Amino acid sequence: MTTTPWLLIIPKVPVQPSRHRVAVWRELRRLGAVPAAAGVWAAPDLPAFAEGISAVRELAERGDGSLSVFVAHGQAETDTETLRDAFTSARIDEWNEFVADCGKFDAEIDREFAKEKFTFGELEEEEQSLDRLRRWHRDLLRRDAFGQPEAQVATTRLGVSAEKLATYSERVYEVNLPADPSVES
Repeated sequence: MTTTPWLLIIPKVPVQPSRHRVAVWRELRRLGAVPAAAGVWAAPDLPAFAEGISAVRELAERGDGSLSVFVAHGQAETDTETLRDAFTSARIDEWNEFVADCGKFDAEIDREFAKEKFTFGELEEEEQSLDRLRRWHRDLLRRDAFGQPEAQVATTRLGVSAEKLATYSERVYEVNLPADPSVES
């Protein structure tokens, strides 16, 4: 069985000003990399990850630092298990957080129904929230290199949230627009 090679990413950015180091760390996390050891990050050597390295390098250099990237292969399959476990754990945590946010979204829609707040302004806010969830979902799918089962749960959950918003949207239009277009309000 072949194992996926890993990118070992070593950013070296001066401590001050800290904003440069923090920007590098944020971009590494956004990319999907996980801390592997003190000062070392890891990500599978797959196009979805390798393509983002140039942005991390640019951020490091902007902060008068540098970035070293190595492709690593373990001598045995067990050598990369620690990296894969850390990476998988990070993805599972992200999927679980996503599902929880879908639950918050659904609860918000339920509150609007309970308050009978069927306004176009509220609908627009909820559409923006669902769009944010959809972008997040796409980002998570891109980072989920090993296809965690939690991804399917999250995809299903996003579908439930989209249906809930569709139902709310229908109600907003029913309340705010006459059923017969020839009738003026």
